[in-house]
Parts: sequence; C-alpha cells; structure tokens
Amino acid sequence: MTLGVGGSNAAAELERLSAPAAYQPISIEERLGRIARAQRLMAEQGIDALFLEATTSLFYFTGLDLWASERLHGAVIPADGDLVYISPAFEEEKTRAMLLFGEEIRTWEEHQDPARLVVEIIQGLSGTQVVVGIDEAAPFFIYDALRTAAPRFEFVNGSRITGPCRVQKSTAEIALIQHAMDLTLAIQTAAARIMTEGISTTEVQQFLIDAHLKMGCDGPPPFRIVLFGEPTAYPHGVPYPQALKAGDMVLIDTGARVDGYFSDITRSYVFGEPNARQREIWALEHQAQAAAFNAAQIGSSAARVDAAARGVIEAAGLGPGYAVPGLPHRTGHGLGLDVHEPPYLVQGNDTPLGKGMCFSNEPMICLYGEFGVRLEDHIHMAKDGPRWFTEPCSSIDDPFNIKIG
Repeated sequence: MTLGVGGSNAAAELERLSAPAAYQPISIEERLGRIARAQRLMAEQGIDALFLEATTSLFYFTGLDLWASERLHGAVIPADGDLVYISPAFEEEKTRAMLLFGEEIRTWEEHQDPARLVVEIIQGLSGTQVVVGIDEAAPFFIYDALRTAAPRFEFVNGSRITGPCRVQKSTAEIALIQHAMDLTLAIQTAAARIMTEGISTTEVQQFLIDAHLKMGCDGPPPFRIVLFGEPTAYPHGVPYPQALKAGDMVLIDTGARVDGYFSDITRSYVFGEPNARQREIWALEHQAQAAAFNAAQIGSSAARVDAAARGVIEAAGLGPGYAVPGLPHRTGHGLGLDVHEPPYLVQGNDTPLGKGMCFSNEPMICLYGEFGVRLEDHIHMAKDGPRWFTEPCSSIDDPFNIKIG
C-alpha cells in the first residue's frame, strides 16, 4: 500500500487539521507603494490614467474586494494625484466602509451612464486629449461604454501598467502564498488518508471544501479536481463522479485563497500497489518536473522551462509537442491573486525569469484510456535562482515524503 494513503476517514482528518499561525496581510504602505510604482510607469509611457474595474487588479492596488457585476464599480488612478473611487450611489456607504485608504468616492445613480462619470473624472485630472489604460480584466461592455463616451480618448491595455507591477511578487506576497500552500499541502496529505475502496470523488471534493474552510481560507476552494482511474488522464477532469477501486491512480488538484492569494497543488498516487506502467510514467513525470525546476534560472526564458520538461517526456518516446500520449498543455502558469496569470511557461514565451516571479511546475503526462500523472508544485524566483513553495513528492511509494519527514 502506498505510504500515507488510506487508513482514516473524513471526520477524523477534519478533527486532526489545525490552522498554522496567523498570516500577515498586505499592509497599506505596500499598497500605496504599488500605486506609486504604477504612476511612475504611467508617466514613463505617456498614460494619463488607469481605470480599474472590480477585478483582482483593483484589489492589488487598493485592497477593495468587489463582486464584478453589470454595474460599474472601481477606481481611477491618475498618473499624478490621488486615486478616485467610483461606486453605484446606493453602494457608497458599503464601499466607504471597505476602504483602506483614500476618501474621494464619486457615485452614479441607476438611470445614469457610469462611463460618462469616469470620463468626467479623467478629464478633470488630465484634460481632453488623454491616454487611458483600461483594466485588462474589465468586461468588454465597460470598455465599449468608455470609448463611446469619450471618442477622442486613446485607450490602451492596462496590462502595460498592472503587468509589470503584479508579476514581481514582494516578500509579503510570497509569504502569503507560502501560507496558502502550506494549508493546501496539509489538506492534500489529509485527503490521501481518507481514501478507501468505494469512496466517491464527490465525497473527497466535499472534504476539500470543509478542510479549506476550517483552515481559515477566504472561502471554499474554487477548483477541486478529484479523479480516479482512467479519468486521471484528462487534465481538467470529467463531468461525472467516480468510485475508487484498488489499483486506481488518484489525482487531486486543489487550492484556495488567503487574503486574496492562491495556493495550487496537485498530487498523483496509487490506491494500493502501483503496477509497472504506473511506476514508469510516475517516475518520468517526476523527472520532467525536476528538469523544469533546474531550467528555471534568473534570466532564462519561460519557454526554456517548458522545453526542458517536454524534452524529458519526448526522449521517452511520448509526444512530440502536445501529442498524446504525452504533455498536451504548457508546463506551468504564474500564480498570485489569480490562479492563472503571467508568466506562462510555454513555447514562444521569451519573457526572462526574474526575482519575485511565482509559477507552477506541472508537466502532466496523459495516457488517454489508461491514466494520467500530474505533480504540481510551485516555484518562486529568489535573486539567485528557483525555490520551491512545497517540496516535490519523493517517490510513487511515498508521495507525501513520510520517510523523509
């Protein structure tokens, strides 16, 4: 039997879980520093203002965590001056109660066009001939309303500003991600212990929800992929539940937010004794993950990391490229306030890796009709090279490093 798999139940494991010491949230001073950096970037690029909708970029700069809807609700950061919040009038008091800093909130009534209010704010700051960065995650209808309200404005992708700020994580951000990863790794370890013949994937998913909530995450895990047997070959799962059988490969991919920052960990292991084919593919996946880590050096391109992992898999006769059996997707993705964000470890991405970047390492091997193996741990780039957030599995027989621990 695989070490750490089976022998317990959900109730016992929930009772056993306990949250680690409290985390340190992002300070107001750090958020103000982010705004100052955005303003410097705007000045350098000739951008007069940055419009932020109810997205993770709004949260990144202001700490304001809003629910995106059909109503425009956000902020304008000028290249020079104080930011201005924008709110539906009936939400003003709630918005004000949520503010960490700043005072000016401009409101619009239900019958009014909020895009015109945004234009008035920007004109008041910058005049009529202006360049405006639009939050890259804002819905199209917001952008369409703004360009209709201000046909003389030049609108550019706000990622020119938000991207350089967000891709380089601070020490405080890395600490928050580490806290979230520690929670999810403990939950992954506990989930393995509840495995028993006949347990359903939906029962395990419920355990992941209950465990993340008990451990103090912002909410239930927004993704909780649980797969048994042949469905483990499909990276994002299948639309039907499965029941666990002896000899099945198990794949669990889950994570949740802490103060807005995501965890994301995948573990693959066998319920029972691994057979020769499972051992072969698991070992190849482990080797590919190690090759990606070794390629992730300061100044190396994101594409080089993908090529290193894919090279190991192709040398074993799988692939080539995205062909299955093999690795049908990129090797990894950035992580922070979004579970998928730059940098993306994929062919053609020449972005050089730099200090503070955080990304997954998950070169999954898919054998349609048989099983799949994904080992996903995340990396943060220190000034002298890569560091793991969570230590990779040691072997298919000891996926939770029990002997090492």
